[in-house]
Amino acid sequence: MKVTKEEVEYIARLAHLEFTAEEALNLAGEFTAILEHFDQLAQEDLSGYGMDTFEKEGLRLREDRVVPFEHFGELFNNTASMAGTAVKIPKVVD
Repeated sequence: MKVTKEEVEYIARLAHLEFTAEEALNLAGEFTAILEHFDQLAQEDLSGYGMDTFEKEGLRLREDRVVPFEHFGELFNNTASMAGTAVKIPKVVD
């Protein structure tokens, strides 16, 4: 399914988003690629698989481990204001 630039602009208006013509064209291409991928998935033959096929394998979880974070200064560079170690945000409810 091909997504056009006009469709992206229409959806952007509904969502109150603003894109340049170039951004809308890029998004149209990205949406088209995503939908084409779903089309490919829909064409796969899954007749040999049941709903519980993958439950038998169990989960493959990675080991939890503590890793120190050393970039706290960079983490809060874009915040408007701080209160100690907390980020202050604008009040949104009266």
